[in-house]
Amino acid sequence: MIPEKVRQVLDRHGLTPLEFEAGSTPTSESAAARIGVRVGQIAKSILLCGKDKQFRLAVMPGDRKISSARFKKITGVKHRMASEEETLEQTGFRVGGVCPFGVEGLEVYIDQGLQEFDMIYPAAGNDASGVPIRFDQLVEITGGQVCSIAQD
Repeated sequence: MIPEKVRQVLDRHGLTPLEFEAGSTPTSESAAARIGVRVGQIAKSILLCGKDKQFRLAVMPGDRKISSARFKKITGVKHRMASEEETLEQTGFRVGGVCPFGVEGLEVYIDQGLQEFDMIYPAAGNDASGVPIRFDQLVEITGGQVCSIAQD
């Protein structure tokens, strides 16, 4: 079931989520296989906690890893991956279903590598969903900063 706060954002922007059986898309690989797209088209959302105690959301191609050095250079502070508990507390979503929409109070950083695809698929708030969306729509809806944060 798509969380109400996500559904409201999607409805406002005329987007329709893809919904699957529970627990079927918790990883980029499983989501890509279920949707029938390349792993890089899965826009995975990763919550990070800075040394400054601020949480930030990174949205990455599903086949890439974040570069800690690049992220530090952009944000000015070193980060660690947020725990499952912190992720749920800060975003309202469980790991494997973190959605970049409806996450008030978080800075969002979107890796430019997602521009490579005509259509990308972030989770819709659970581990059994995906939202077909264009890169420009993702940037507009999230207010995210486009940057290079993936490892080479």
